[in-house]
Amino acid sequence: MNNVHNEPVITGTSFAGLGTPKKGKVRDLYDLGDSLLIVATDRLSAYDVILPQGIPFKGKVLTKISEFWFDKTQEIIPNHLTSTIVYDYPSPCKPYWDQLSDRSMLVKKTKPLPVECVVRGYLSGSGWNDYRESGSVCGVALPKGLAESAKLSEPIFTPATKEEVGVHDQNISFEQMASIVGKEIATRVRDFTIAVYLSASKIAESKGIIIADTKMEFGIDASGNLILIDELLTPDSSRFWPKDRYMPGKAQPSYDKQFVRDYLLSIDFNKKPPGPKLPEEVIFKTSALYLEALRILTGKTLI
Repeated sequence: MNNVHNEPVITGTSFAGLGTPKKGKVRDLYDLGDSLLIVATDRLSAYDVILPQGIPFKGKVLTKISEFWFDKTQEIIPNHLTSTIVYDYPSPCKPYWDQLSDRSMLVKKTKPLPVECVVRGYLSGSGWNDYRESGSVCGVALPKGLAESAKLSEPIFTPATKEEVGVHDQNISFEQMASIVGKEIATRVRDFTIAVYLSASKIAESKGIIIADTKMEFGIDASGNLILIDELLTPDSSRFWPKDRYMPGKAQPSYDKQFVRDYLLSIDFNKKPPGPKLPEEVIFKTSALYLEALRILTGKTLI
């Protein structure tokens, strides 16, 4: 049986016959003609900097959790997932079934919208910093006197630009987003983002996890339909807090990469490449947190 210490860590892929992948912060994307193959590596980015070491099991956790949420939310809005079963993949993928198993998705091609769709149900992270300075989050005014990690009366939609790897995404207003993608699309995206978040939050809380915030991505498919793409409600794209330990007024323990962010802040990381090498205990603790999120949400385990 694998364990966190001997699991192979994949920080990059190269599959002869599948072409050169387009590399994101975490995922390698292979263009298969009428579809895309998305491979989730074990790379970890923090503050938009890709760190030099991977996290064991991370790519597999992201894939399994995304698959879980795509299934749970498909009645709200369709998504790009075609299959995660390697036997379904086009024949050029066959030599790589072992490497692709559990960490890849065959998906529909779309034209991605050039925005990150962020929804916040709680006051945390950069939102908390904004609120302390201005009383608002990304231009959305909030009541006075809220504490750190406070639950908001209703979720707020705070979009951001989607920048190239290594460039920090910039928060924008809804009006700025509308000027980029059009008012109708912006409105639909906002409404879908909040609807998915509210539905997923109920499911997660029933299992003991608070989803404090998350970001989603959308694309337009070949038929002109707006669909969910990329990953969905993972520890990379969300803040997951243990419900039984929730206590507003301070930062919360979490099942996500906040543990790594906290370490980087403790060493005064300047948030610019190259990222520092992580201690072994930070790597293995982060892996354990991701695996625990998978177990709690989906009931599945990888070790």
